[in-house]
Amino acid sequence: MTADAALKLFFASLIFAVIVTAGWYPFKKRLNSGHHHHDFVMGETLATGVFLGAALLHMLPEANTLFINHGYHYPYAFILTGVTFLFFLWFEHLGTELYRQPKSSKNPNLTRAHPAFAILAWGMLSLHSLILGTALGLNHNSSIVIMLFLAIITHKWAESFAIAVQLNKSTLSIKKIIIFFISFALMTPLGIFIGWYFGTGVETKSLADPILIAASAGTFLYLGTLHGLEQCVMVERCCNLRNFSFVIIGFLLMASV
Repeated sequence: MTADAALKLFFASLIFAVIVTAGWYPFKKRLNSGHHHHDFVMGETLATGVFLGAALLHMLPEANTLFINHGYHYPYAFILTGVTFLFFLWFEHLGTELYRQPKSSKNPNLTRAHPAFAILAWGMLSLHSLILGTALGLNHNSSIVIMLFLAIITHKWAESFAIAVQLNKSTLSIKKIIIFFISFALMTPLGIFIGWYFGTGVETKSLADPILIAASAGTFLYLGTLHGLEQCVMVERCCNLRNFSFVIIGFLLMASV
């Protein structure tokens, strides 16, 4: 096993362990109402800058270059990045609107316990996780791999806690909740494997590599800008110079590797 593969295997295992650990508490308590977790402000803002820098400075240019090397001079990389960005924006708006407009005005909490809300959150976060893992697996630069790992794991515990809360608030059976949660926990490691496989096996022979990188760039661009909508770093903390400085630091770190 090469050093690159061993490092990615270690990161995949560690991410899985963090996800399971962070989601354990809601399962223990089997929450029936919302629960506020502690924010990791510095880590969240730093990760935002890293995601933004990774998308604009590394993934998008690399995807565009690979498309050109395959003979495609039309800006497919930019189109795929934009489509991915808009898809996640639409997906999150859809979930937000469904959550804010319960069908039952008599008992909105009962409506929000409907499995559809939990499954929608699970679907979006799982897709995020898969593409993030793929982006990490595709990279061969150890410095970038380490930076992406730190950015992913910084916010992954919060996502894990959030999805565990949503699943446990729903009316799904405990067996189905566990299945959904474990499948979510496996998405990032699975993405790392997919990225590693394509990055080492068919990088120069297939369009899969630039397509995956462009989709990753769109995902990272979304995570670095509008993920969370009104609560995202770029909206909620952009006027707090102390917090926002970590966004700039994260962006500059990606510019330096």
